Amino acid sequence: MDWGTELWDQFEVLERHTQWGLDLLDRYVKFVKERTEVEQAYAKQLRNLVKKYLPKRPTKDDPESKFSQQQSFVQILQEVNDFAGQRELVAENLSVRVCLELVKYSQEMKQERKMHFQEGRRAQQQLESGFKQLENSKRKFERDCREAEKAAQTAERLDQDINATKADVEKAKQQAHLRSHMAEESKNEYAAQLQRFNRDQAHFYFSQMPQIFDKLQDMDERRATRLGAGYGLLSEAELQVVPIIAKCLEGMKVAADAVDAKNDSQVLIELHKSGFARPGDVEFEDFSQPMNRAPSDSSLGTPSDGRPELRGPGRSRAKRWPFSKKNKPRPPPLSPLGGPLPSALPNGPPSPRSGRDPLAILSEISKSVKPRLASFRSLRGGRGTVASEDFSHLPPEQQRKRLQQQLEERNRELQKEVDQREALKKMKDVYEKTPQMGDPASLEPRITETLSNIERLKSEVQKYETWLAEAESRVLSNRGDSLGRHPRPPDPPASAPPDSSSNGSQDNKESSEEPPSEEGQDTPIYTEFDEDFEEPTSPIGQCVAIYHFEGSSEGTISMTEGEDLSLMEEDKGDGWTRVRRKQGGEGYVPTSYLRVTLN
Repeated sequence: MDWGTELWDQFEVLERHTQWGLDLLDRYVKFVKERTEVEQAYAKQLRNLVKKYLPKRPTKDDPESKFSQQQSFVQILQEVNDFAGQRELVAENLSVRVCLELVKYSQEMKQERKMHFQEGRRAQQQLESGFKQLENSKRKFERDCREAEKAAQTAERLDQDINATKADVEKAKQQAHLRSHMAEESKNEYAAQLQRFNRDQAHFYFSQMPQIFDKLQDMDERRATRLGAGYGLLSEAELQVVPIIAKCLEGMKVAADAVDAKNDSQVLIELHKSGFARPGDVEFEDFSQPMNRAPSDSSLGTPSDGRPELRGPGRSRAKRWPFSKKNKPRPPPLSPLGGPLPSALPNGPPSPRSGRDPLAILSEISKSVKPRLASFRSLRGGRGTVASEDFSHLPPEQQRKRLQQQLEERNRELQKEVDQREALKKMKDVYEKTPQMGDPASLEPRITETLSNIERLKSEVQKYETWLAEAESRVLSNRGDSLGRHPRPPDPPASAPPDSSSNGSQDNKESSEEPPSEEGQDTPIYTEFDEDFEEPTSPIGQCVAIYHFEGSSEGTISMTEGEDLSLMEEDKGDGWTRVRRKQGGEGYVPTSYLRVTLN
C-alpha cells in the first residue's frame, strides 16, 4: 500500500505530515545538541573537581605520596579524570555523528520535500486551468444554444406574420441559421475541451499525483529510517565508552583495595623515624639528709661559674639522649618577643648565682628535671634551623635516608656521565676513521666537560659515602644504647638516706666524706652542663644579633640587637645556637634571632 493509491485525495494531510516529520528531526537534533552541552559541562566540572583535589606539589617532593591511602586517592582522581574524558568523547561523537550529519540531512530533506510539493501544485494548477477552459466552453455552448433557439423562434414568428415583409423573413431565417451554426461549433469545442480535461484529470489522479505522493512517501520513509539510525547513535555513543568506563570503575575498585594500613604505618615510621636513642633512666636523688657543702669533699658543689656540679670520683659518664654531650640540653623555646613560651617556662633552671646555698640550688635543679624530660620540643628542629649539606640538622635516621637518596642520585648522574663519555669516545673513533662524517676535534670540549663532571660527581659520591657511614654508625650506636637500657628505672627506697640508694651501707652523717656509689645509675642530668664550655674551640663562623635577647635560663647568654658574635656551634635542630661574645662568655641564643655567616 502506498500513498499515491490510498491517499490520492489527501494532499494537505501529506503536506502536514511531511512537515511534522522534518520538525521532529529538527527537534531531535536540538535535543542531541543540548545533550552534548550537558556532557561537555559534566566533563568540565569533573576535570575541575579532579584538578582541585590533585596534590599541588610534585610527587617526589610530597611525603604524603608514599602512603597507600594517598596513592589510592590520586589513582581514583585519575580514573575520574579518564571518566571525564569518556564523557567528552560521547559529546564529540554525538556532536559530529548526530548533530552535524542530521542537520545536513534535514536540509536536504527540506529541499526535496519543497521540490515535490511544487511539482504537485503545478499539476494542480494545470488541472484547474483545464477545468476553467472546460467551464468557459460549456457556458459558451449554452449561450450559443439559447441564442440559436431564440433566433429560430424569431424567424418562425416573422414567417407567420402577414405584415412582415419577405426581406425581413429571409433575414430572420439567415440569422437563425447562423446562430444554429455557431451553437454547433460551440458544441464541438465544448466536447473537445471536455475530452481533453477528462484525459488531463485522469493523468493527474492516476499517474502524476500518485508518482509525487510515492516520492513523498519514499522521502518520509528515508527520513524516518535516518532518524531511527540517529536514535541508535545516541545509545551507540554510550556503548562505545562503556568498556573504558568499566575499566575506570574497576581501577577505582583496585585503588580502594590497594589501601594498606599496615604498610602506611611502616611508611610513616620510615619517613619520620629519628634514630635517636630513648632517654635513659633518671637516677633517684634524695635531698632529705643534710649534706656537706664543701665542694671538694662531696659530689655536690658549686663551680666557679656558679652552676651546680654533681660529680664523683670514678663515675662512668653514661651518654643519654637528649642529655648526652652530642645532644646537649638547650634552653627552652622562646616566643618572638624574647621571653620563654608559656609551655616552656619550666624547661630551664634559673640563672645560677654564686654564693647561694647548695641545698637551694639542688631544690631548683630537682624542680627542673621533670619538665625537661616531659618536653619533646628539643626532639624537633626549630623553625630557624639552617639546613646543612650533610643534613646534620636532621635526626640521625632522617639524615641517613636523605644522605642515601643523595648518594643514589649522584651515582645515577655519575653513571649517566660515564655512559655519555663512552658514547662520545666511540663517536670520536668513528669520526677519526671516517672524517667525512664529522670533525673529531669538535667532540673534545664535550669529552672534557663530561670528564670534569665525572670527577666532580666522584668527589661528591665519596663525600656522601663518608657522611652516610658516619650517620649509619650514629644510628647503630643510638639503637644499641636504646636496647641496652632498663625498660623501667629502679624504684628508689622510701626512707633511705641519700647514700643508701647507691650502696645502702653509708652512715647518715651530716659531713659524709664518701660520694654516692655509681653502680647501676646514670650520670645526673646537669653534669653535662659542665662540659658545655670546658673545651675551648675556635669559632666556625660569625653571626649578628637581629633582635635583643635576655638570657635568663641555664646555659643562655644575653645579647643586644646588632651585636657581633662568634659562632661556636651550629643549630642541632632544636632552634638554639651556641655563640661567644667578644667581651667573653659563651652560651646559647635562639637561631631565629641571628644572621649567621659560616667560615
